[in-house]
Amino acid sequence: MGRFKPDLVNKKQNSIPMKLTPIETGNLKLDGGAMFGVVPKVMWSKVYPADENNLANWAMRCLLVEDGNRKVLIDNGIGSKQDERFLKHYYLNGEATLASSLEKAGLKPEDITDMVITHMHFDHCGGSVKYTADKSGFELTFPNATYWVSRKQYEWATHPNRREKASFLKENILPIEESGHLKMIEEEGEYIPGIDFKLYSGHTDGQLIPHIRVTNDKTVVFMADLMPSAAHIPMPWIMAYDTRPLLTLKDRERFYKEALENNYILFFEHDLYHEAAVLENTPKGARVKETGKLSQFL
Repeated sequence: MGRFKPDLVNKKQNSIPMKLTPIETGNLKLDGGAMFGVVPKVMWSKVYPADENNLANWAMRCLLVEDGNRKVLIDNGIGSKQDERFLKHYYLNGEATLASSLEKAGLKPEDITDMVITHMHFDHCGGSVKYTADKSGFELTFPNATYWVSRKQYEWATHPNRREKASFLKENILPIEESGHLKMIEEEGEYIPGIDFKLYSGHTDGQLIPHIRVTNDKTVVFMADLMPSAAHIPMPWIMAYDTRPLLTLKDRERFYKEALENNYILFFEHDLYHEAAVLENTPKGARVKETGKLSQFL
């Protein structure tokens, strides 16, 4: 591992259009109050439903970006390594898996050239690593891929604070470094041609948010946990999971300014009901202008 600077990247050369494919990896249930923080249930339950136990269902939706010979996967879900004792708290549901969704897209794990990890919470990077065939150890799920993460996030995840410690599982993290496939970015920039990495730290330190320039006038932003769903778009609607909510507010202000100026297409990782959206400016601030499938906006 070394220091990787964006100015070392070869700019996009080919004229073949990018292909973006949502990769569903299943759903999990989380407490609605935790997901909406200080927003009262009487408000958030009108836009995102919960069951009688106050559990709301959330997607773990990843994104495949195919651009010439590059096959880039952004996040990879919860994986299959954790035992039932761990998983019972999250009520996994849905028929899709990482493997089945990649197969549906015509790819095998060996085809992935770049594995971009927005941050190392277990529901975003658990699929990075799998058991060996005899379950005696671990190996990379994507053996031919470069694994990208921000250095700030990696150091945060490997020396966790007490609040986040349960979300950073060493079996999801250390085997990547040991494999020699890990590249850590120091600063924002274009590390993969056509994809800018930008950093936000309110949810967790050094969260990497990919901005994918599909065409000159269309940029898709993989929102990860900067904005887990369309319901979180109003400025104060911030998760209780965020370690520094005031910094989340500041980072969202920066993001909204860019998104409105450039008409970004927002791609949601956790929104079970809305895959993508575009924003509009209103007297109350940024709000949803339109939601739909990602394909509708491309």
